[in-house]
Amino acid sequence: MRILLVEDDEALAPLVVRHLSESGFAVRWAKDATKAWDALEAEPVDLVILDIMLPGEDGLSLCRRLRRRTDIAVLMVSARGQESDRIFGLDLGADDYLPKPFSLWELEARIKAVLRRYGRNSDGTATGPFVIDLGRRSVTLYGRRVDLTRSEFDLLALLSAEPGRVFPRDRLLDCIRGGETDAYDRAVDAHISNLRRKIETDPKSPLHLKTVWGIGYCFEP
Repeated sequence: MRILLVEDDEALAPLVVRHLSESGFAVRWAKDATKAWDALEAEPVDLVILDIMLPGEDGLSLCRRLRRRTDIAVLMVSARGQESDRIFGLDLGADDYLPKPFSLWELEARIKAVLRRYGRNSDGTATGPFVIDLGRRSVTLYGRRVDLTRSEFDLLALLSAEPGRVFPRDRLLDCIRGGETDAYDRAVDAHISNLRRKIETDPKSPLHLKTVWGIGYCFEP
């Protein structure tokens, strides 16, 4: 799941980014409404964490603009705990409101609850440090996007769907044949080798893509 944090507090924002990234989210940070809008036009997200108190255009105004043009989930946060702010934010279309100071764990729980209501996590798989989004055919590792080819993604999606299960080469070959009509048995090994270079800290001693000699491969999160 991709999140945009709109927050001008330079002490708080890095803590939020680090915590959510370690929890498997892909997080970007914008310090004001202008940078937030530029970020959204550059790449869509699933949820915006939006502070009310921003320099220039405030969070309430930005929320109003978002609701006119998108259906992105919005979680508003603010150090101003007045009931009127909370009601106004929800009336503008925010999905939830969290007063500051807040626990990072509560923030994460609120995010997951909002995304569940939107159904945004129904086609994605979180496996250890990986988030594999089947709908968008994207993979993030510790919050950073991993660029994969079609065959590499298909192999990783298949293997990660059943962690620990050993998939024989024939099954993996069938997985990639859809896009490679001339795929051959050793093509599986070649794609696994390329995957390891992209997701393993040490491709020669892989932690995630394990070889089971004489049979095939398995995935360990």
